[in-house]
Amino acid sequence: MDNHTSTEPNVGDVLFYVRTCHLVTMLENSLYRAKSAKLQCSNVLVPKELTTRVAQEVLKLSLNEPCGLRGCIIYVSLESNNKQAVLDTMVYDCSVEPTFELKLVLKQDTRGWDYLRDLIINRTCFPQLFTRVIKLSNKFHISKRRLYFSVIGAGNEEC
Repeated sequence: MDNHTSTEPNVGDVLFYVRTCHLVTMLENSLYRAKSAKLQCSNVLVPKELTTRVAQEVLKLSLNEPCGLRGCIIYVSLESNNKQAVLDTMVYDCSVEPTFELKLVLKQDTRGWDYLRDLIINRTCFPQLFTRVIKLSNKFHISKRRLYFSVIGAGNEEC
């Protein structure tokens, strides 16, 4: 009986972790750029683990794609008061023709935030810092659309 347990990480787990980190960084950078360019706000409050959960969902949706994550294009929007604003378009690998697209809809959380923000604004020396703060919800929606037709017996897609 072998009691030796391997302490080496599984290559698949390492790749999943690296890709998750890369997607998280891409999404955070996208939100940072959208903050002033599209949202005209001073801060975007992002719930802990939201970007990680989004990244993991994107990875799951790319598993059965011919080019995997490299063939992904992601359209990022923010939903607020039943209206959507397009924030950014993220391409994982610009050298690969997209084979599928994801539409990511982040949701604004207004529950209780308006009251708290008003309380801060009225009791602080710097009310202008809190007037345009957007708080994201833990909830998001992601939909997928393939950009190719699957043909039985067709050759492999070159990625």
